[in-house]
Amino acid sequence: MTGPRHVLVARTDSDGDVLLAGPAVRAVAAHARVTMLVSPAGEQAARLLPGVGDVLVADVPWSGYRPPPPDPQAFAALVERLRAARLDAAVVLTSWHQSPLPAALLLKLAGVPHVAAASEDYPGSLLDLRFRADRTAPGQVHEVEAMLALVRATGFEPAERGPAATRLCVRRPLPAPPAGLPVDPAGYVVVHPGASVPARAPHPADAGRVVAELAARGRPVVVTGGPGERALTAQVAAAAYSGAPVVDLGGRTDLPTLAAVLADAACVVVGNTGPAHLAAAVGTPVVSLFAPVVPLERWRPWGVPVRVLGDPAAACRGTGARDCPVPGHPCLSSITPSEVADAVDELTPGRPPGHGHPNERRAMRA
Repeated sequence: MTGPRHVLVARTDSDGDVLLAGPAVRAVAAHARVTMLVSPAGEQAARLLPGVGDVLVADVPWSGYRPPPPDPQAFAALVERLRAARLDAAVVLTSWHQSPLPAALLLKLAGVPHVAAASEDYPGSLLDLRFRADRTAPGQVHEVEAMLALVRATGFEPAERGPAATRLCVRRPLPAPPAGLPVDPAGYVVVHPGASVPARAPHPADAGRVVAELAARGRPVVVTGGPGERALTAQVAAAAYSGAPVVDLGGRTDLPTLAAVLADAACVVVGNTGPAHLAAAVGTPVVSLFAPVVPLERWRPWGVPVRVLGDPAAACRGTGARDCPVPGHPCLSSITPSEVADAVDELTPGRPPGHGHPNERRAMRA
């Protein structure tokens, strides 16, 4: 394949998955105009990625936490949208346990002449390039590396070299963060208690105890969550003692504004969910409360200082469970508030926000 002018990059998962595709997208964008095909859950992240020109949004039945049923009319409309885009090539990005073939079928029906993807299954005539970076060790290659390896195999060599080619980043400038955030020389700590998949989130009471411990140590805390998590963030924020510097931002941020909040934080405490990857994309250290239902090697926060807490040998390991299959959620409930606060201290020894990492918001402005 030589000289493509317009390339589709597909990643029809949630915001975190789309953010991890950032280095692969930038590599393609160094050679061609990029349109990204995403699900509604990944749209905000796609619009944050450097290198993305246009964004096509489709709620497809082969991806997502609650995928819709197959809809022939929706399929036909999507094929026509893809055909109208006049694509020269497409790269379908999936995780190791997903199949790219449904998307590849629609792309071929739309007349896309060259389609590349990582597929374990025989693709027939649906793929022009079938490549897997983790063929010998499924699930053991990080998402960032696997997706970047695929686009490189397709012929899209990154313009950046070394670690810069694999770093996560977002478009700048970010919007102003909400008013009322804590002002402290050591910076505030963000606690994000929710997750797109319930099995990957700590119990609200456990998250509340973490907030209380951080506040007791004099750490200003900001609790974040999406529009549907207002009750959760209110419960977690209220767990601190009266008068503690805790700000509840539940339901008050879209993804770009959340990125601004995370960029100005000293550290983020979060499960293995989208805001962990958003924190990494703005250069903020992460204390990862990691439920091993998915492989740590594939999904750990990428490219920033990180402390991973949790029981990696828990009975839920590798199950891909969406709801915890073990009573008591022991992989995360075993983490003590002191362990979390100690990890925050380790990652932020006298560290004012905005210094110490090339991706950070204030460093970028300097």
